[in-house]
Amino acid sequence: MTTSLAGSAFESLRPDAVRDQEELRRVYAMPNDTALRKQMTELTEQTRALIGCSSLVFVASVDGEGNCDVSPRGGPAGFVAVLDARTVAIPDATGNKRLDTLQNVLATGRAGLLFVIPGRTTTLRVNGRACVSTRPELLSQLTAVGKPPASALVVGIEEVYPHCPKSLLRSGAWKPDQWLPADAQPASAEVTLAQLRMPELTIADIRQTEADSLKYRYE
Repeated sequence: MTTSLAGSAFESLRPDAVRDQEELRRVYAMPNDTALRKQMTELTEQTRALIGCSSLVFVASVDGEGNCDVSPRGGPAGFVAVLDARTVAIPDATGNKRLDTLQNVLATGRAGLLFVIPGRTTTLRVNGRACVSTRPELLSQLTAVGKPPASALVVGIEEVYPHCPKSLLRSGAWKPDQWLPADAQPASAEVTLAQLRMPELTIADIRQTEADSLKYRYE
């Protein structure tokens, strides 16, 4: 579902935005040979190992109308299964049941993945065709949380690209001394309450719902 951006900063910036690749390349140098050559179409022993160390992956998808979505998936290190050099499978743990990612994949058959390893600055990008599988013999292999999932997101790899560590180094993501104090951000319950716009609910109600969700997160 698209919404109007009339009156927003986006609309004020859009008229003189970059229009094509030629205009874009006027402000960027061409990539060096290494940046191009390290893109592959299948996993190596080393990139398999990266996936095996990853406990967090961000999944990008798009619906039939071009609306984008990025959602996180987490589990014990190695929860994403490498089925072969061109295929990975992500168990779909119980979440909010909106099924945004899975419905997008049903619509377009595409997905993009970004694997993250806590404490490490290397990230791995994997893009390709995608499908949703409920095949029992596959799901029985994906028991990282103690039981087979309801379904799995299966990605047929077309691009594997290890990113350089610059973004995580700049962010200080793994440096506690650079983290903001906890009270510098609104609490999760505060954010949710504002999003719901339901005056009858209180912060206590939302906190209890969150606590229950975490307690029963594998059900």
